[in-house]
Amino acid sequence: MAMMPKRVRYRKSQRGRLRGKAGRGNSISFGEYGLQALDSSWITARQIEAGRVAATHYLHREGKVYLRVFPHKPISSKPLETRMGKGKGEPAHWVARVKQGTIMYEIGGVEESVARNALVRVAAKMPVRCRFVKRRHGL
Repeated sequence: MAMMPKRVRYRKSQRGRLRGKAGRGNSISFGEYGLQALDSSWITARQIEAGRVAATHYLHREGKVYLRVFPHKPISSKPLETRMGKGKGEPAHWVARVKQGTIMYEIGGVEESVARNALVRVAAKMPVRCRFVKRRHGL
């Protein structure tokens, strides 16, 4: 089952714009290593789940994978071959808004080389350019 909120205040949302850099969620909080987005984009619930599966599969139940993004935004689409008018389409899938600099995944409890390889596999599933980052101790 794809990730989606349990309940929402409004079923449909407007598209909005992704401008600027991430002001929050841009530092590693839970693990030792993270995957940081270098672009802004929508990331679907399926892409988030594919990244999670790729990371846990590579880690062989070692360490822990933390998801830092969640799909809160419904994306609606009208059925194919439907004429104009007749209102807005029904919600088709859910996406997470990811701004430039957002930490999307974190891994803890494994060595750096293992975490790097796992996050490279996750980055291949993402629609944005990503980079591997380490926790900065002392700040």
